[in-house]
Amino acid sequence: MQPEKLTITPLAAFQDNYIWCLTKPDSDALVVVDPGDADVVLQFARTTKRQLSSILVTHHHWDHTDGIAALKQHWPNTQIIGPDYEAERIPSLTQTVHDGDIVQLEEFDLQFQVLHLPGHTLGHIAYYQSSVDGAPLLFCGDTLFSAGCGRLFEGSPEQMHQSLQRLMALPNETLIYCTHEYTLANLAFARAVEPDNQAVIAHLTKCQQLRDNQLPTLPSKLATEKAINPFLRCHLPDLQRKYTSSSEQAVFTALRSDKDRFKS
Repeated sequence: MQPEKLTITPLAAFQDNYIWCLTKPDSDALVVVDPGDADVVLQFARTTKRQLSSILVTHHHWDHTDGIAALKQHWPNTQIIGPDYEAERIPSLTQTVHDGDIVQLEEFDLQFQVLHLPGHTLGHIAYYQSSVDGAPLLFCGDTLFSAGCGRLFEGSPEQMHQSLQRLMALPNETLIYCTHEYTLANLAFARAVEPDNQAVIAHLTKCQQLRDNQLPTLPSKLATEKAINPFLRCHLPDLQRKYTSSSEQAVFTALRSDKDRFKS
């Protein structure tokens, strides 16, 4: 008999956040990632008749953590897991983790490996699983976006570039669950950087259709990101010629600076 599959549902929050909800048909447990808004989680739990069992937190920013206190009031025994480097800035953590740790979600008989990915914040982490229903998946918060990457609020360009290089080494089939619906804006920048990149043009058309139908553009696949995301393409000769540097780090730094100033 085949085990019941994991379902990952995006809950829209604020202007462009997603709170990822993990459920299985044979369980009333609910796991959420980066719950900045408690209300949408409470509504989802009521509608699906679930009990919140675990919260995974990638970093301390308010739009990823502000719902924790209210959710804790409703479910006092909830396991709340987050980065040890940012523990003083995240309320109510019951477990702190660092690079290489294994997070056990016993409610789903599931494990995640913790990856420390400094750049957006200094203590930012991601949660990686090498095979869920046959595919690897990554909850990466605000480190890697579809066609983009997070702003450097605390870390350096060197740190973010190294973090993205680490993600580049994951399997191409890895599903990327980031926390913002920034894809169309990011693709506009990607097209400005590489106007002849046919993968960018095709993906922009696809994602525009999804958004026109009020559907998420996520998750993305790492293989797709390698084809469309300029921040993962700093090693390519065309980009190095564009930025007059053979240094991947220098190209990344210039790209990040250009993206910060870009107006679509």
